[in-house]
Amino acid sequence: MNLATILTRAQVGVEAPLVRVEVHLAGGLPSFNIVGLPETAVRESRDRVRAAITNSGFDQPARRITVSLAPADLPKDGARFDLPIALGILVASGQLKAQDLDQFEMIGELSLGGELRAVSGCLPAILHVRKAARTLILPAGNAVEAGLVEDAECRLANTLVEVCAALTGRAALNKPERAPQPAAMDWPDMVDVRGQARARRALEIAAAGGHNVLMMGPPGTGKTLLASRLPGILPILTQDEALETAAIASVCGQELDAARWRQRPFRHPHHTASGVALVGGGTKPRPGEISLAHHGVLFLDELPEFDRRVLEVLREPLESGHIVISRAALQAQFPAQFQLIAAMNPCPCGYFGDPSGRCRCSPDQIERYRGRVSGPLLDRIDLQVEVPRQTLAEHEPGECSAVIRKRIEQARRMQRQRGSLNARLDVAEVREHCQPDEQSEQVLNKASERLGLSARGHQRILKVARTIADLDQQACIQIGHVSEAIGYRQLDRNRIMAA
Repeated sequence: MNLATILTRAQVGVEAPLVRVEVHLAGGLPSFNIVGLPETAVRESRDRVRAAITNSGFDQPARRITVSLAPADLPKDGARFDLPIALGILVASGQLKAQDLDQFEMIGELSLGGELRAVSGCLPAILHVRKAARTLILPAGNAVEAGLVEDAECRLANTLVEVCAALTGRAALNKPERAPQPAAMDWPDMVDVRGQARARRALEIAAAGGHNVLMMGPPGTGKTLLASRLPGILPILTQDEALETAAIASVCGQELDAARWRQRPFRHPHHTASGVALVGGGTKPRPGEISLAHHGVLFLDELPEFDRRVLEVLREPLESGHIVISRAALQAQFPAQFQLIAAMNPCPCGYFGDPSGRCRCSPDQIERYRGRVSGPLLDRIDLQVEVPRQTLAEHEPGECSAVIRKRIEQARRMQRQRGSLNARLDVAEVREHCQPDEQSEQVLNKASERLGLSARGHQRILKVARTIADLDQQACIQIGHVSEAIGYRQLDRNRIMAA
């Protein structure tokens, strides 16, 4: 046999398209060519594979070796193709008598001595192999990722020799250990927040419905303290949500913690972050902070200090829940269903409206400062709440995160019965599930006219009112729910008063 085909997976974003590694041995001067848009790391596999085959006790064929990575128009990168290329050479040269190779897929980097090294981005490949009902052979260093997918057929190997022995039936490869039960949440507790009852209430509504929040107040009033405690009141990730989040982390090469993998991510980028760092990109598209916060929280502190062009790129993913990054050679789509929590000062010095009277900012300075956050972006933030400075007498203790989480889980059960979180309802679903009574609708229409709300702002108030009703375990939206939701359009009120 001079021809062999081994199945493997490439990596494009968080997808893992199937790649057929075809190896052909022909007569002529010895050579080793790889075709099919291989990038540098793939082309360098020639030297790694040659040394690994020799040091594993096999013979490197002194023939003309051609390796084709199909489909030929898909760019290939990384060292994940080392193992399938080496096995293809051994099968094509007759040194490996393997059966049923079409039932296996291979991924792995080879050392010069024939050991298998872990590769990044294995989890998307495992998920695709599960759908294809095949068995994936991968390095033992990827055991944690393999153990997360319960119904996937995976086998772990340490060396090229072990893989060859398993394919010929002379030995068996180990199965990965299943991931342990989720550990107890260890996020900071909401009980640490003293006072700020209105802000705590806004975070509870946001957590229940998946809404975006903007907190505005002087320095030291607890905005960052509140934001850091939001993950602790969010429900634990479902199995499917956790796999989506873990797949993104796997693509980025992050080490997964099997005990914490079902806890929601919390990302806190600095305000000097670039647009590429925030939404993703690069020559080879990689996920950004908004994708790493998928099904979790993205906290942007000092919001006006971010470059305005960087903030504007958030508008599309806030609506669609994903980001598409296009390059000349390929297009990658990353999920980005994150919950935005932002914090800002009311003015450049931070003390506008403070009882101490320390603020010396002029109205023009305040206007320019707040104008760094555009109206279209603010329109996508459902809850806008002030976090004022409070006296020691107002620092009453609040509820702990566990008590708040129970109410949120109860509200989310109602939303799951309707199909999705309230923040993600489309226009038709809002019309179906968020209709207020006649009195509430009149109040909302008057508020929309007075505040100059867009149609999107009107819809978002209805979604927030629906969440408040869910927290009250009410099937219908009442006037109190609508009034409270209108009260969280703080910046819209401030704009009208300033005008």
